[in-house]
Amino acid sequence: MSSTSQNPLQALSPKAVGIVAAVVTVVIWTSFIVIARASADPARGGVLNPFDIVYARLWGASLILLPWGWWLVRRDRRTQPYAGSLFGLSPLPLRQTLITGVLGGLLYAMLAYSGFVFAPAAHASVLMPGSLPLWTALLAVVVLGDRITPVRALGLALIVGGDLLVGGTSLLHALDGSGVWRGDVLFVLASFVWSSYSVLVRRYALEAVRATIAITAFAFLTYVPVYTALLLLHWVPGHVLTAPLHDVTFQMFFQGVGSVVISGISFTKMIQYFGPVRSTMITAVVPGLSAIAAALVLGEPLVWNLLAGLALVTFGIVFGVRKNIAVAPKSGATHVIPARARG
Repeated sequence: MSSTSQNPLQALSPKAVGIVAAVVTVVIWTSFIVIARASADPARGGVLNPFDIVYARLWGASLILLPWGWWLVRRDRRTQPYAGSLFGLSPLPLRQTLITGVLGGLLYAMLAYSGFVFAPAAHASVLMPGSLPLWTALLAVVVLGDRITPVRALGLALIVGGDLLVGGTSLLHALDGSGVWRGDVLFVLASFVWSSYSVLVRRYALEAVRATIAITAFAFLTYVPVYTALLLLHWVPGHVLTAPLHDVTFQMFFQGVGSVVISGISFTKMIQYFGPVRSTMITAVVPGLSAIAAALVLGEPLVWNLLAGLALVTFGIVFGVRKNIAVAPKSGATHVIPARARG
């Protein structure tokens, strides 16, 4: 009886679990970009604006992560009476919760979803997940004292070239009334903010699940009450309180449970079995896959500069990661850098 009632994951080999985790991570990250564009683009008839989606995202993630955080803090306080913060919902100290929460919990989501109002999903593919290695490497030099090797510098240069091919074209058309450049700028800022959060997580050597719970707790306690009040007073043009229940529920499940909770756990599992270097190489397929998915699902055109930018960014990521194979640090901090974002 025990052999037939065991946890299905226990019957899988570590490699199989890693492969499943990698597939789940890539699918969610790719879907995040396409679904966020379809939801936030006013031209597609979405009923929720970007700040409504952030609201639903936080509710969805908090329904799972806040009880989890409360349980972790209760357990920690058995040996550390003053562990945790934010009324016992965040398993991190208050200062770390505030700093990482502003970046990873609030700013990233607000910037990313706002970008989808103006720019297509294919642009987000290049300028958000594709630019993360660039900003992370540069910030790591300043904050962590890391060194950029010649091969990594080549990879970063390729990423910059890819970003310029995509975003630079939008800037050239800024004067003709096109608002795409606004979305591109927001995507770049979102990537920078998430990289800042990731570098701080590495600096503090935070565990991925605890960091994700902490930033969700901070964002929920600050954003949700304020936005609810603004909606009730009709001071902001949000519709999340009056929108059809199925629209809100879908965003809660996918943006909150899927992009925050499930992909956070699957990414951690993927790193556990494949390591940070191979995992980064696996996720390098996300920009290309999401651009192709946007063309197939949303009908977005794959113009030459976008295809060239995707190629440069993908090669840049692989170049930077391949160099790490020889010099990857052995400290335990590296494997806990969360990568929810992309979602």
